Amino acid sequence: MRERDAYANLALPGILRRHGLRDRDAALATELGYGTLRAQGLLDAIIDECTDRPLAKIEHALLDALRLGAYQLLRTRVPSHAAVSTCVDLVRGEHGAQSAGFVNAVLRRIGEHDEQTWLDRLAPDAAEDPVGSAALRHAHPRWIAQAFADALGDTGEGLTAALAADDTRPRVHLLARPGEISAEELALATGGDEAPWSPYGVHLEPGSGEIGELDAVAEGLAVVQDEGSQLVAAALARAELVGEDTGRWLDLCAGPGGKAALLGGLVSALGGTLDAVESAERRADLVRKLTSDLPVTVHVADGRESGLPEGAFDRVLVDAPCTGLGALRRRPEARWRRRPEDTAALTRLQRELLVAALRLVRPGGVVGYVTCSPHVSETAGVVGRIVGRADRPGPAGPVEQLDARAALPDGMPELGDGPTVQLWPHRHGTDAMFLALLRRPAG
Repeated sequence: MRERDAYANLALPGILRRHGLRDRDAALATELGYGTLRAQGLLDAIIDECTDRPLAKIEHALLDALRLGAYQLLRTRVPSHAAVSTCVDLVRGEHGAQSAGFVNAVLRRIGEHDEQTWLDRLAPDAAEDPVGSAALRHAHPRWIAQAFADALGDTGEGLTAALAADDTRPRVHLLARPGEISAEELALATGGDEAPWSPYGVHLEPGSGEIGELDAVAEGLAVVQDEGSQLVAAALARAELVGEDTGRWLDLCAGPGGKAALLGGLVSALGGTLDAVESAERRADLVRKLTSDLPVTVHVADGRESGLPEGAFDRVLVDAPCTGLGALRRRPEARWRRRPEDTAALTRLQRELLVAALRLVRPGGVVGYVTCSPHVSETAGVVGRIVGRADRPGPAGPVEQLDARAALPDGMPELGDGPTVQLWPHRHGTDAMFLALLRRPAG
């Protein structure tokens, strides 16, 4: 996965099939793969403490073996001798006795202490540096822990809970496609549980097997989609318009198609249509496949210059490209790939897409601005720049900000003071999705 720069959730199923791993073997391989990627920063800090060789000077293959062995020693019930000998034998077969001896020596040093002891030795003092301490203890880069702290307004228990939830393997969430199958029927068919908040959601335990082999998924009745994604898309469909909903909706950043499938099913029940814009042909194909039985028209175009008629749509979803910091529990390696400087270009793109959406929505219509990130610059920062100029001439014209909490299910806890909503894994069991609802004034 490292060599191909692939995401684990996309690459691992193919690797398991290629090696014929199923059931318990596949579950163990998945746990080791995801777990090692998730804990990489912590593992590297411990490895660095146990060798005189700088990490940058250790061959990639040997460092991967050390990470895998360290994860087994510190976070699994694999016997220590088995964890060490397996990794050493693997290295010896591929890289020779000298490299195997190096790996053996480092792993044995790591195995002298448990995870808690290593943390007590290496983590910054929580009283002096609460963000740095929480970041190492829950295997996050410090800048991401700081971004979470900024969004939460909390460097104490709230931050610790958020990072801990992000450091845990999540349940699989399925979307019961509206008009195809109900959440109750999908739960019965899959052995899962109905989601607590989304009326279309079902949760499965981690290690439930190859999801694509489930009959409901194979037959197109359900797709994998986090409950948070379901909630923000459904919120746009529930948001209050001024004037009649004519059933012309738009998904401006549609790939790979999960939210388009949900919105397409909902608008189909109203006798309406959905236009879906995606700039990459490959991702546009994914949208077409997911929505082939729905009244959805896919356009391959840049959402900022889609060519669609301005002021024509009742509802527009902007599921903007973002850092993805809200889905790190599902893409654990992304936390080590992203950099703080990534946000600058993304926030510019996000503002431009939101401005385009506000041109495309009709007066009285609503735009849903969504990111799978709690980073303040991608959330309140983008929305604030648009809403803050409502009384001044601008490319999008004036906008009203709706209270997004009103468009979410009754009884959802800890939605904040509004008008935007930030979901969290530790509070809602969802990815950390952000939602703002903006309406163009009707008059």
